[in-house]
Formats: sequence, structure tokens, C-alpha cells
Amino acid sequence: MIALSSPILAAYASPLHNPTFWVAVAVILFFVLLIYKGVFKALGNALDNRAEKIRTELDEAKRLREEAQALLASYQRKQKEAEEQAEQIIVKARSDAESMAEKARIDLKERLERRAAQAEAKIASAEAHALAEVKAKAADMAIETAEKLITGNITATNHTKLVKDGISGLTK
Repeated sequence: MIALSSPILAAYASPLHNPTFWVAVAVILFFVLLIYKGVFKALGNALDNRAEKIRTELDEAKRLREEAQALLASYQRKQKEAEEQAEQIIVKARSDAESMAEKARIDLKERLERRAAQAEAKIASAEAHALAEVKAKAADMAIETAEKLITGNITATNHTKLVKDGISGLTK
């Protein structure tokens, strides 16, 4: 073995004079004091509380995520329903527009036919009126001509003959 001849080495030979020994004792006493005061329990409880808090936050985040997904699905379903309703409205509007256009064409055709019939009736009435006027004018002219002929060329014998012919024409 090594001989302890040096005074420095002799001082370290005894455990009571060894600083490493005293540091080890101080560290052990420090840990014993920590255990006695419950620092490790408090530290464990703090870590447990922190873990519980994190677990609660994770559960809350999971719940919020599920709610958000449900809400998203609900909005997507509502959007799809709204798109379907919009399609139905467009189809109905087109159908209504086509039926209204067809009805308008039929109404226009009927109105044009009525106006054409009215115009034809007016034309026929105007023709009848014009024909009546022409006949009246022709009759007036015939009467005037006959008067002129009768008054200018009538003699007593012609007069008697005309009266007899008129009376015989009345009986027929």
C-alpha cells in the first residue's frame, strides 16, 4: 500500500478531515431534510396536478374538435340542402317561365284572332254601309232621272198607261 508520509495525505486519511466526506454528508442531509419536509411529495403532487391539468385541456380540446367537426358536418349538410333547394327553385322558375311564355303566346294568338275578326266585321260593316250608300245613291239618281224623263216626255196617253201598269204591278 501507499505510505502516508506526507502531511497533506495524512490529513485526508481520516474521514473526518476529508472534504469529500463532508460534502457527501451535507448532500445526504439535504436530501433527508427534503424528504422530511415533503418536498418530493409536493413536487410529485405539482407534477400530478400539472398532468391532470394537461389531461383536462386535452379532453376539452378533443371535445371542442368533435363539436367543430359536428358543426362543420351540419353546415355542409345545410349547404347541400340549400343547393338542392336552389336547383329546385331554378327548375320551377324555368318551368313557370315556359308555361307563362306559352300562355302569353296563346293569349296573343287569341287577341290577334279577335282583332282580325273585329277588323273583318268592321270591313264587312263598312262594305255593307258603302253598298247601301251606293244603292241609295243609285236609287236617288234613278228617281231623279225618271222624274226628268217623266216630266219632260209624258203625255196624257202615256200617263194613263203608266198608271194602269203601276196598278197591275201592285197586284202581282
